Amino acid sequence: MGIKAKRTAATFLAAWMSLAAPAFSADQPVKGGTLIYLEQQAHTNLYSPAGGFYPNGGILNQITDKLTYQNPKTLEIEPWIAESWTVNDDATQYTFKIRQGVTFSDGSPLEANAVAKNYDVYGLGDKGLKLPVSEVINNYDHSEVVDPYTVKFYFKRPSPGFLQGTSVIGSGLVSLKTLSLPFEQLGDATKIIGSGPFVVESETLGKELSLKARDDYSWGPAKLEHQGRAYLDGIKYIVTGEDSVRIGALLSGQADFIRQVQAYDEEQVEAQDYKIYAAPTRGVNNSVVFRPDNPLVADLHVRQALLHGTNAQEIVTTLFSDHYPQAKSIIASTAQGYVDLSSKLNYDPEQAAKLLDQAGWKLGADGQREKDGQKLVLTAYESLPQPQNKATLQLVAQQWAKLGVTLNVLAGDAGSKTLDDLDPAKTPVAPAMVGRADPDVIKSNYYPKNRDVLRQKGGQSDKVKSFVDDKLNHLLEGLSSEPNRDKRLAIAADIQNYVLDQAYAIPIFEEPQAFAGAPYVNGVAFEAVGRPSFYSTWLAEH
Repeated sequence: MGIKAKRTAATFLAAWMSLAAPAFSADQPVKGGTLIYLEQQAHTNLYSPAGGFYPNGGILNQITDKLTYQNPKTLEIEPWIAESWTVNDDATQYTFKIRQGVTFSDGSPLEANAVAKNYDVYGLGDKGLKLPVSEVINNYDHSEVVDPYTVKFYFKRPSPGFLQGTSVIGSGLVSLKTLSLPFEQLGDATKIIGSGPFVVESETLGKELSLKARDDYSWGPAKLEHQGRAYLDGIKYIVTGEDSVRIGALLSGQADFIRQVQAYDEEQVEAQDYKIYAAPTRGVNNSVVFRPDNPLVADLHVRQALLHGTNAQEIVTTLFSDHYPQAKSIIASTAQGYVDLSSKLNYDPEQAAKLLDQAGWKLGADGQREKDGQKLVLTAYESLPQPQNKATLQLVAQQWAKLGVTLNVLAGDAGSKTLDDLDPAKTPVAPAMVGRADPDVIKSNYYPKNRDVLRQKGGQSDKVKSFVDDKLNHLLEGLSSEPNRDKRLAIAADIQNYVLDQAYAIPIFEEPQAFAGAPYVNGVAFEAVGRPSFYSTWLAEH
């Protein structure tokens, strides 16, 4: 961004400063004021199951409620819109008693019928409206409205992750009117009618979004100390892609809270007594994954070589801070089912070179690995939502170059990125990460019908040999269908071991969601996977 553009952004931000002027209070929450929140990226689609994209989730978390609430400290599931529930022994039937008196912001009731309709869409999708199935719901069959405030869900097979799935950002409840809209219309935030503590007031797509507090809101999570209306009058989201502009606006008082603080900016933020929030995402670690459909990485020895040729410790210490622990498995140490597999992730360039030799990739006179006249040249696109992903991939490229392997890192905003990423012939390497505080997060990442990061069956490519790992898929299906907790966690351990034994992924660090807030911003909370909640946030005098 040029100097003129930065000044324009700063001038635009300054125009909103007058909105954030609450009444004074020394230590007690006060009502009033508008939080100026700078977001790195514009939101995309606000269909609730698309809430995994952090700019989407940061909005949906304010305007929708969930059936249940996952306590971010204990990870226990607590009452919210559902005041109680029962689950049968094999986790194929769930019955929820719905809290009375809850309404969507359009005045329609949030009763059992609305909950049933939401989950029928999330669990089955709607082809006519092009609404996809939620990745957090497995084996869904149908709902039954038992009475106006009781809903029952049936599953074809055990679905032990469903209860936690009712608490996640992708399960935000919306009105029947919103559910009737096609997917392509749900990028417009004004069309998302939820029951949350804030409602959408106005939007300029791709630039800014204004939320206002809902005055009659009185149904927050049952165990929260704060009940009733939100303290803030509103939230102003301003899309500000340039890191330096976000930091500058925060430290100069033009903004109150920002998302995506790079590790190299943490010191200057904290030096001025501003606060860094590094909420854990508790899921699949920030990793590099391979697409074995591509012949260059189809050989296990090649993937193992690149795994042992990657120095994750150097990446973490060079680019990141203590908020980014080095990965010890494919999932975070804070994730349910985690096992320490750091012994399988050792950096050993000598072993890496031997593995490449064994695979037939010999060093040429130019220092490049060659086989049958072809050089070992790989390509990856950076992932814009992931912190310093371009720099991370470039450092990986430097490490692999020492082995004679080339990794070309392409821009994450390239027009060809979306289609190329689906084609293992064009992108044999890719960054990956997904947050969720349940073992099913592993299935979300690797299963062919979910995110399918390995691009099983070639993705959309007809140029590469088809790759399918039936063993992995069987384990993933077992993970999402085993009702016994201990057995389920054992399957999670088996998957972690198997993915690393097959060198499908190179875990690098446990990814937090990094935010910064002014010292007068109080009461910011985060759901279990790091998305902010401003329900209890308040602004002291400043």
